[in-house]
Amino acid sequence: VGSTVKKGDTIAIIEAMKIMNEIEAEFDCRIAEILVADGQPVEFGMPLFAVEKL
Repeated sequence: VGSTVKKGDTIAIIEAMKIMNEIEAEFDCRIAEILVADGQPVEFGMPLFAVEKL
């Protein structure tokens, strides 16, 4: 929380069907809040972070 990331930076890695998938920032932003816990199951389209666009 509080980290500034650039478009294209890896912000998370999600395991799906034993394959690790990198999630990249879509734009320059600051991570305001992490919305899921490590290891928590997530669904497609589910928000993982609250961000503030820079």
